Amino acid sequence: MPTTLELTLILLAAGVFSVAALRAAGLPALLGYVLIGVGRGPLLPGLDAESPTSHLAEFGVVFLMFSIGLEFSLARLKSMRQAVFGLGGLQVAISMFIVMILGMMLEFPWESGLALGGALAMSSTAIVSKLLSERGELDSEHGKLILGILLFQDLAVAPLIIFVPALAQSAGLGQALLLASLKAVLALILILALGQKLMRPWFHLAARAKSGELFMLNVLLVTLGLAYLTDQAGLSLALGAFLAGVLIAETEYRYQVEADIRPFRDVLMGLFFVSVGFRLA
Repeated sequence: MPTTLELTLILLAAGVFSVAALRAAGLPALLGYVLIGVGRGPLLPGLDAESPTSHLAEFGVVFLMFSIGLEFSLARLKSMRQAVFGLGGLQVAISMFIVMILGMMLEFPWESGLALGGALAMSSTAIVSKLLSERGELDSEHGKLILGILLFQDLAVAPLIIFVPALAQSAGLGQALLLASLKAVLALILILALGQKLMRPWFHLAARAKSGELFMLNVLLVTLGLAYLTDQAGLSLALGAFLAGVLIAETEYRYQVEADIRPFRDVLMGLFFVSVGFRLA
């Protein structure tokens, strides 16, 4: 079995050649990473969806959503509330309803159809936002609407995690959903309210040391720390990273942070899409 170094070299070589070929053909680079994962068999023996490299790739989603958050401000985020809660909520509700009706037509219990609808209503934030970013459409009108829907889906994760298992036992469903929703809302309020007040002085303190290493460590701490908090609140890692980006975008260090974080984001995002290919193989 190849060593970790040999596997890494094979992965890097495959990434370089596939991405270069796809770029020359005018196709998105993420397709090359997915194809590497799908065709890993003889190419990447010993590397699978449960490998440490695959787990590391999850951070690629975190840094992608963080970099997207850097392009937003709190004022801009507030202006998107109709897209997030209106269009996003409508998309999830309609998807769940349609799948439930189709399930009942196929003689499935309505509970099973509703649970399946909740799963099918979710999209991959990483894949969709990466495609929008590569096409330069994040600032377009449809890009904002799509991102609003994706953000609502991330917010809906916590209630759905409670809702789906509780369908099997209707007792206490309303209370469980209420507690999950309150927990998520409280976490978001604390992050946005306290973060807005603390982020600028905190970064001033880090920048005063005039150490690039310390500044980069501080960015990683804030990003992964907020991602961890939202994950503990039953939300997604990606949502916490996005909020970290939004809060830092309110400071004067936005562009420096964006330049510093880009190499981490691009490399880890490549690993993430390779892991997607693993699961498709």
